[in-house]
Amino acid sequence: MAMTTTTTTTLIGRGGGGGEVICFNPNDDRRHGSLFFLFLSADRPSLPPPPHRSLLLLCPHSLIIIRPTNEYALSSSSASLTCTTALLPPSKGRPRMDVTRKEALWINNRSNPHWVRARLPVMLQFQQRKPSAFSTPRGTGHAGRLVRIEQLWQEFFSDPSQWWDNRLTKKSPKHPDFKHKRTLEGLWVDGWLNPSWVKEKMASMTLGHIQSGDGLRSRVPDSFYNGDKLSKLCEEGRLKEALHMLELMVQQTTKPPIHAYVCLLKGCSRRKALAEGKQVHALIVQSELGSNIFLANTLVHMYSECGSVLHAHKVFSNMPQHNVYSWTAIISAYADRGEVEEAINLFQQMQETGLAPDKVLFVVVLKACARLAGLEQGRQLHSDIIKRGFQSDVIVGSTLVNMYAKCGCTKDARELFDNMSERNVVSWNAMIAGYAQNGLGKEALALYEQMKQEGMQPNNVTFILLLKACASLAALEQGKQLHSEIIKRGFQSDVVVSSTLVDMYAKCGCTEDARELFDNMSERDVVSWNAMIAGYAQNGLGKETLVLYEQMKQEGLQPNNVTFVLLLKACASLAALKQGKQLHSEIIRRGFQSDVVVGSTLVDMYAKCGCTEDARGLFDNMSERDVVSWNAMIAGYAQNGLAQEALALFEQMQREGTKPDEVTYISVLSACAHSGLVDQGHYVFDSMCKNHGVTPAKEHYACMVDLLGRAGCLADAESFINKMPIQPSSVVWMTLLGAARNHGHVEIGRRAFDRVVKLEPKDAAPYVLLSNIYAAAGRKDELAKIRNEMKEAGVKKMPGCNWIEVDNQLHAFVVGDATHPQSKEIQAELDRLVG
Repeated sequence: MAMTTTTTTTLIGRGGGGGEVICFNPNDDRRHGSLFFLFLSADRPSLPPPPHRSLLLLCPHSLIIIRPTNEYALSSSSASLTCTTALLPPSKGRPRMDVTRKEALWINNRSNPHWVRARLPVMLQFQQRKPSAFSTPRGTGHAGRLVRIEQLWQEFFSDPSQWWDNRLTKKSPKHPDFKHKRTLEGLWVDGWLNPSWVKEKMASMTLGHIQSGDGLRSRVPDSFYNGDKLSKLCEEGRLKEALHMLELMVQQTTKPPIHAYVCLLKGCSRRKALAEGKQVHALIVQSELGSNIFLANTLVHMYSECGSVLHAHKVFSNMPQHNVYSWTAIISAYADRGEVEEAINLFQQMQETGLAPDKVLFVVVLKACARLAGLEQGRQLHSDIIKRGFQSDVIVGSTLVNMYAKCGCTKDARELFDNMSERNVVSWNAMIAGYAQNGLGKEALALYEQMKQEGMQPNNVTFILLLKACASLAALEQGKQLHSEIIKRGFQSDVVVSSTLVDMYAKCGCTEDARELFDNMSERDVVSWNAMIAGYAQNGLGKETLVLYEQMKQEGLQPNNVTFVLLLKACASLAALKQGKQLHSEIIRRGFQSDVVVGSTLVDMYAKCGCTEDARGLFDNMSERDVVSWNAMIAGYAQNGLAQEALALFEQMQREGTKPDEVTYISVLSACAHSGLVDQGHYVFDSMCKNHGVTPAKEHYACMVDLLGRAGCLADAESFINKMPIQPSSVVWMTLLGAARNHGHVEIGRRAFDRVVKLEPKDAAPYVLLSNIYAAAGRKDELAKIRNEMKEAGVKKMPGCNWIEVDNQLHAFVVGDATHPQSKEIQAELDRLVG
């Protein structure tokens, strides 16, 4: 807006007590053609603060602004007003419009009253004053304007916080892009009088940088947009309201602030709200901000958090350029989803572009290698980390320890841990977890003692890891010591720690202690209930498991998929088909049937209850099947003596592209053993390494010994054990001992017994089996001798237990136990039957 002169004078007029018209001639109240001044009434709620309370007179060649000399003038009957005029360029015949009332005046209008021409010369006798928001720069002529505009730009870049940013709300190019908060002077980014250096300076000063980094904030009305309100809505999860606010911004302005989109996208990420996230994405495209790298990175992260890696990759692929944060976002998306190989491939692609990874990206890729057990890739990353100098970073170092431990290289992990220049509690937890995950519970407990000696304070994660190590070792005494320390350090109120304590006591066989701790918990969640249910199930207390589930429902706690998996396993161990079917109905009602783990456990339950047809029908109708599903059905056939069906399903599994794992081969070899298919068993065992790269474990060797033993090939079975490339376990020798009992082979049975007792001196099972062999062979002297050896070793045989389901109720019977309420009647019926 070009202006030439500015002058002021003081006028006296009469107001209407806050009315809307002040006239020079108060007796002439005609509106059409009258010379009047428009102004905003003082009683309007939208009236802006001083100095914006103004009266406007708009003429073809001048814009006259009248302001009150004090803030009470508008409501007084006699107002002292300051008048400012600025000469404007020709308007091509159109009048200057008042933006508030849309009314206009022409000085030469034939409808004007006769006194206007005589009055205007008096009104336009102005005195010089300082320039205002609509004034021209100091000085005269073109050179003066250039000097003042350059001064204003220098003031702007020195302190942008003193300027309002109107670029988001301006509706006309004539409105200034920036307006000074005090003087109200305006600047236009594309102004033709701007110095040449302004564009270069603005290019390095982005909108987001101006708004957040330098304190400049857009003057968006509170009724239209409030950043604090939008953030609060997102934090509270009221995404639809926040989205509606952003849509209003897009409709009423051309460029909503970047942080408005970011705030909503982060809210969608936290709430896993994919539908709302897609709507925000559409608004970003509509606002032509899709090329903004910061927004694109946030979009990739949002889609990743919402589980849509396909959309995340599409956004990533359409980005005109990528930075390290872009690659980190998409690599994390694939790694979190479990597609580790794709994540590592993307990391290699990024390196081929010449972009250097940062320590955050190294941490992400190292975690991916740990999930894949990709030791070679992890070692390469370790070399890159050393080259780039990130090894001294405590987070990178801790992640390296975790990677080596999860790849089974506990020695390398410990060496790296010992050489770390700085260690925090995360580093110690990583090494403790590495030991625990690799079955080295004693080493994990020893490392904890070292941790205390070095003065490092454990956290709740430390105790959770240690309790799990005690559970795997059945180390009750160490678990109790940890329990005392947990109480002393105040971690017992932590629901996860307490749940792990329950699990530890249960796995150590102390179900009563576990239940007492469970009942005394101040807070219980579904994990706590699952821990107690699992404790009962693992200790063969299926009846208590189902009773506890009924109590869980009575207390109003909702079960999850893990709960149903545990309950189905309990039903399978009890062969409680009726309760299993009831659980199946509840699973369907709660929508868990599509869960692949729940579906696989249902297959296993039906198969173990002898319903192989029901199990196969459920298996065939599963919407998704993984290797666990195939293993459950193959094991079901094997346990029910249907070896041919198990082998046929094994072949179908491979045809459909599912790779067998260690458990698959155990099931197939067991099926061959139970049906005497020696040749097929040998073929399957030999194909493990050749065809699928599965290294035989002790369980596979035990299956082969069982296969040969059941077929009566005891000498071959013993020779097979002696040629094993790994140290035979007690399970392998027990399998041979069982076969010797079945076939009455005393010598092989005695040799197998000696090996088992060396490995498991407190196990009563080998004594019982050898006693049976001697009894069947009529060797009473050896039988008496082995029983004396059993007493001297302090080994006691646990009494046998049977159970039966009658009228939806389980009845358990233990040898010598007379606690059943109908014990006398049952014993009398047994005597009758025996008689």
